Amino acid sequence: MFWNVAAFFAGAFCGAAVNMMLIQLNGVFFPPPVALDYSDPAALDAYVANLPLVALLVVIVAHLAQAFVGGWVGARLAAHAMPMALVLGVFSMIGGIANLMMITHPTWMWIEVPLYLVAAYAAGRIEVTRRARVGASAGDGPSAA
Repeated sequence: MFWNVAAFFAGAFCGAAVNMMLIQLNGVFFPPPVALDYSDPAALDAYVANLPLVALLVVIVAHLAQAFVGGWVGARLAAHAMPMALVLGVFSMIGGIANLMMITHPTWMWIEVPLYLVAAYAAGRIEVTRRARVGASAGDGPSAA
């Protein structure tokens, strides 16, 4: 039980770290105005409305990377890989929906919502496959005879 809880928090932390790194990198290439007040929703909406398409795509990649990396780290550490990956994908998706509702984004960006679960599933699938391969090869060694 402890390892599953630790796996969840490790996955959430690693996924959030990747997300923040990509968002910060996006801010280097597409810096906000110096006087931008992040607590002013109208100013933040105006900033997002003026971002180029590439910057918005990087935001989507950052969000999906959070679901994938978080799902993979959680799956790697948890007793049951796929359920942990999907739980982390759901939590990433909830955060993404909250973000889309709090900050005005172009409507097409809502396409990312179901992709959170796809990214988390892919991460979980990688770990499930790895475990099956390791388990299948465990009996192939010299001590198997």
